[in-house]
Amino acid sequence: MSSLDLRSLPDRVADILRERIVAGEVAPGQPIRQDALASELGVSKIPLREAMARLEQEGLLRSEANRGFFATPLSAEEAHEVFGLRLKLEPDLAIRAAGLATDGERGEASRLLDRLDRATEADDPGVAMLNRAFHLALVRPAQQPVTFFIVERLHVMSERYARKHLEPLGRHARAADEHRALLDAWCARDDTQIARLMRAHIQHALDDLEGQLTAGQ
Repeated sequence: MSSLDLRSLPDRVADILRERIVAGEVAPGQPIRQDALASELGVSKIPLREAMARLEQEGLLRSEANRGFFATPLSAEEAHEVFGLRLKLEPDLAIRAAGLATDGERGEASRLLDRLDRATEADDPGVAMLNRAFHLALVRPAQQPVTFFIVERLHVMSERYARKHLEPLGRHARAADEHRALLDAWCARDDTQIARLMRAHIQHALDDLEGQLTAGQ
Protein backbone atom coordinates (compact mmCIF):
# COMPACT_ATOMS: atom_id res chain seq x y z
CA MET A 1 0.00 0.00 0.00
CA SER A 2 1.37 3.44 -0.95
CA SER A 3 1.86 6.30 1.51
CA LEU A 4 -0.94 8.13 -0.29
CA ASP A 5 -3.33 5.27 0.44
CA LEU A 6 -2.47 5.50 4.14
CA ARG A 7 -3.52 9.15 4.37
CA SER A 8 -7.06 10.10 5.29
CA LEU A 9 -9.65 10.73 2.59
CA PRO A 10 -10.10 14.41 3.57
CA ASP A 11 -6.30 14.83 3.31
CA ARG A 12 -6.27 13.46 -0.22
CA VAL A 13 -9.29 15.52 -1.28
CA ALA A 14 -7.70 18.64 0.22
CA ASP A 15 -4.50 17.97 -1.74
CA ILE A 16 -6.40 17.65 -5.03
CA LEU A 17 -8.48 20.77 -4.47
CA ARG A 18 -5.50 22.76 -3.20
CA GLU A 19 -3.48 22.02 -6.31
CA ARG A 20 -6.38 23.02 -8.55
CA ILE A 21 -6.71 26.33 -6.76
CA VAL A 22 -3.00 27.18 -6.79
CA ALA A 23 -2.75 26.06 -10.44
CA GLY A 24 -5.49 28.52 -11.36
CA GLU A 25 -7.93 25.81 -12.42
CA VAL A 26 -10.35 27.26 -9.84
CA ALA A 27 -10.44 31.00 -10.46
CA PRO A 28 -10.53 33.54 -7.60
CA GLY A 29 -14.14 34.11 -6.61
CA GLN A 30 -15.31 30.93 -8.33
CA PRO A 31 -17.74 28.81 -6.28
CA ILE A 32 -16.91 25.19 -5.49
CA ARG A 33 -19.63 23.01 -7.02
CA GLN A 34 -19.79 20.44 -4.26
CA ASP A 35 -22.15 17.97 -5.94
CA ALA A 36 -20.12 17.88 -9.15
CA LEU A 37 -16.78 17.67 -7.33
CA ALA A 38 -17.96 14.90 -4.99
CA SER A 39 -19.21 12.93 -8.00
CA GLU A 40 -15.98 13.48 -9.95
CA LEU A 41 -13.79 12.36 -7.04
CA GLY A 42 -16.08 9.53 -6.01
CA VAL A 43 -16.46 10.73 -2.42
CA SER A 44 -19.33 11.76 -0.18
CA LYS A 45 -19.86 15.35 0.91
CA ILE A 46 -18.56 14.68 4.43
CA PRO A 47 -14.84 14.32 3.54
CA LEU A 48 -15.26 17.01 0.88
CA ARG A 49 -16.58 19.52 3.41
CA GLU A 50 -13.82 18.62 5.85
CA ALA A 51 -11.24 19.17 3.12
CA MET A 52 -12.76 22.54 2.21
CA ALA A 53 -12.76 23.60 5.86
CA ARG A 54 -9.02 22.89 5.96
CA LEU A 55 -8.45 24.97 2.84
CA GLU A 56 -10.45 27.78 4.40
CA GLN A 57 -8.02 27.70 7.34
CA GLU A 58 -5.17 27.95 4.82
CA GLY A 59 -6.76 31.03 3.27
CA LEU A 60 -7.47 29.42 -0.12
CA LEU A 61 -11.26 29.23 0.33
CA ARG A 62 -13.89 31.32 2.07
CA SER A 63 -17.35 30.20 3.15
CA GLU A 64 -20.53 32.22 2.92
CA ALA A 65 -23.71 31.34 4.80
CA ASN A 66 -26.20 29.51 2.58
CA ARG A 67 -23.92 29.95 -0.44
CA GLY A 68 -21.06 27.52 0.13
CA PHE A 69 -17.33 27.85 -0.51
CA PHE A 70 -15.53 30.17 -2.93
CA ALA A 71 -11.88 30.49 -3.97
CA THR A 72 -10.47 33.57 -2.29
CA PRO A 73 -9.43 36.51 -4.51
CA LEU A 74 -5.85 37.72 -4.75
CA SER A 75 -5.19 40.95 -2.88
CA ALA A 76 -2.29 43.30 -2.27
CA GLU A 77 -3.04 43.14 1.46
CA GLU A 78 -2.75 39.35 1.62
CA ALA A 79 0.37 39.37 -0.54
CA HIS A 80 1.98 41.87 1.83
CA GLU A 81 1.12 39.71 4.84
CA VAL A 82 2.20 36.37 3.34
CA PHE A 83 5.43 37.59 1.76
CA GLY A 84 6.16 39.75 4.80
CA LEU A 85 6.05 36.65 7.00
CA ARG A 86 8.31 34.83 4.56
CA LEU A 87 10.77 37.71 4.84
CA LYS A 88 10.83 37.29 8.62
CA LEU A 89 11.20 33.50 8.66
CA GLU A 90 12.84 32.21 5.50
CA PRO A 91 16.30 33.87 5.49
CA ASP A 92 17.23 32.69 9.00
CA LEU A 93 15.76 29.23 8.39
CA ALA A 94 17.73 28.90 5.13
CA ILE A 95 20.95 29.90 6.91
CA ARG A 96 20.41 27.21 9.55
CA ALA A 97 19.48 24.66 6.87
CA ALA A 98 22.60 25.42 4.84
CA GLY A 99 24.77 24.66 7.86
CA LEU A 100 23.07 21.31 8.50
CA ALA A 101 22.39 20.15 4.93
CA THR A 102 23.97 16.90 3.79
CA ASP A 103 25.58 16.37 0.39
CA GLY A 104 22.40 14.55 -0.62
CA GLU A 105 20.21 17.48 0.38
CA ARG A 106 22.41 19.93 -1.51
CA GLY A 107 22.22 17.66 -4.53
CA GLU A 108 18.43 17.51 -4.27
CA ALA A 109 18.16 21.31 -4.15
CA SER A 110 20.37 21.53 -7.24
CA ARG A 111 18.29 18.94 -9.11
CA LEU A 112 15.08 20.77 -8.23
CA LEU A 113 16.47 24.02 -9.58
CA ASP A 114 17.50 22.28 -12.82
CA ARG A 115 13.96 20.90 -13.15
CA LEU A 116 12.53 24.35 -12.44
CA ASP A 117 14.74 25.92 -15.13
CA ARG A 118 13.69 23.30 -17.69
CA ALA A 119 10.02 23.74 -16.81
CA THR A 120 10.36 27.50 -17.15
CA GLU A 121 11.95 27.19 -20.60
CA ALA A 122 9.16 24.83 -21.69
CA ASP A 123 6.43 27.10 -20.26
CA ASP A 124 5.29 24.12 -18.18
CA PRO A 125 2.27 24.76 -15.90
CA GLY A 126 4.17 23.04 -13.08
CA VAL A 127 6.60 25.96 -12.71
CA ALA A 128 4.96 27.39 -9.59
CA MET A 129 4.93 24.01 -7.81
CA LEU A 130 8.59 23.41 -8.67
CA ASN A 131 9.37 26.90 -7.41
CA ARG A 132 7.76 25.95 -4.11
CA ALA A 133 9.67 22.65 -3.99
CA PHE A 134 13.00 24.41 -4.60
CA HIS A 135 12.43 27.00 -1.89
CA LEU A 136 11.36 24.35 0.61
CA ALA A 137 14.48 22.31 -0.18
CA LEU A 138 16.52 25.28 1.05
CA VAL A 139 14.84 25.28 4.47
CA ARG A 140 13.89 21.64 5.13
CA PRO A 141 17.33 20.60 6.50
CA ALA A 142 17.06 23.18 9.31
CA GLN A 143 15.48 20.54 11.58
CA GLN A 144 12.92 23.01 12.91
CA PRO A 145 9.65 21.25 12.08
CA VAL A 146 7.28 23.87 13.50
CA THR A 147 8.89 26.74 11.62
CA PHE A 148 9.15 24.59 8.50
CA PHE A 149 5.44 23.80 8.70
CA ILE A 150 4.61 27.51 8.87
CA VAL A 151 6.90 28.34 5.94
CA GLU A 152 5.43 25.47 3.92
CA ARG A 153 1.90 26.82 4.51
CA LEU A 154 3.06 30.29 3.49
CA HIS A 155 4.41 28.86 0.25
CA VAL A 156 1.11 27.16 -0.47
CA MET A 157 -0.66 30.48 0.05
CA SER A 158 1.90 32.40 -2.02
CA GLU A 159 1.93 30.00 -4.97
CA ARG A 160 -0.99 31.73 -6.69
CA TYR A 161 0.83 35.01 -6.20
CA ALA A 162 4.01 33.52 -7.66
CA ARG A 163 2.07 32.70 -10.83
CA LYS A 164 0.75 36.25 -10.97
CA HIS A 165 4.21 37.68 -10.33
CA LEU A 166 5.76 35.73 -13.21
CA GLU A 167 3.20 36.83 -15.82
CA PRO A 168 5.11 39.88 -17.19
CA LEU A 169 7.92 39.23 -19.69
CA GLY A 170 11.38 39.07 -18.19
CA ARG A 171 10.33 38.02 -14.71
CA HIS A 172 11.21 34.35 -15.28
CA ALA A 173 14.77 35.23 -16.33
CA ARG A 174 15.32 37.46 -13.30
CA ALA A 175 13.90 34.83 -10.94
CA ALA A 176 16.13 32.16 -12.49
CA ASP A 177 19.24 34.29 -11.97
CA GLU A 178 18.25 35.00 -8.36
CA HIS A 179 17.60 31.30 -7.70
CA ARG A 180 20.99 30.27 -9.09
CA ALA A 181 22.87 32.86 -7.01
CA LEU A 182 20.90 31.83 -3.92
CA LEU A 183 21.66 28.14 -4.43
CA ASP A 184 25.37 28.86 -4.90
CA ALA A 185 25.46 30.84 -1.63
CA TRP A 186 23.46 28.12 0.16
CA CYS A 187 25.73 25.33 -1.00
CA ALA A 188 28.76 27.42 0.03
CA ARG A 189 27.17 28.01 3.46
CA ASP A 190 27.72 31.76 3.04
CA ASP A 191 25.38 33.09 5.74
CA THR A 192 25.70 36.75 4.74
CA GLN A 193 24.94 36.08 1.08
CA ILE A 194 22.10 33.67 1.87
CA ALA A 195 20.38 36.30 4.00
CA ARG A 196 20.94 39.11 1.49
CA LEU A 197 19.88 37.12 -1.57
CA MET A 198 16.86 35.49 0.07
CA ARG A 199 15.55 38.80 1.37
CA ALA A 200 16.10 40.51 -1.98
CA HIS A 201 14.39 37.68 -3.88
CA ILE A 202 11.27 37.71 -1.70
CA GLN A 203 11.16 41.51 -1.57
CA HIS A 204 11.40 41.81 -5.37
CA ALA A 205 8.40 39.51 -5.73
CA LEU A 206 6.42 41.44 -3.12
CA ASP A 207 7.20 44.83 -4.67
CA ASP A 208 6.17 43.59 -8.12
CA LEU A 209 2.98 42.01 -6.80
CA GLU A 210 1.85 45.03 -4.86
CA GLY A 211 2.19 47.09 -8.04
CA GLN A 212 0.34 44.51 -10.15
CA LEU A 213 -2.49 43.95 -7.68
CA THR A 214 -2.97 47.61 -6.83
CA ALA A 215 -3.10 48.52 -10.52
CA GLY A 216 -5.71 45.80 -11.11
CA GLN A 217 -8.13 47.13 -8.50
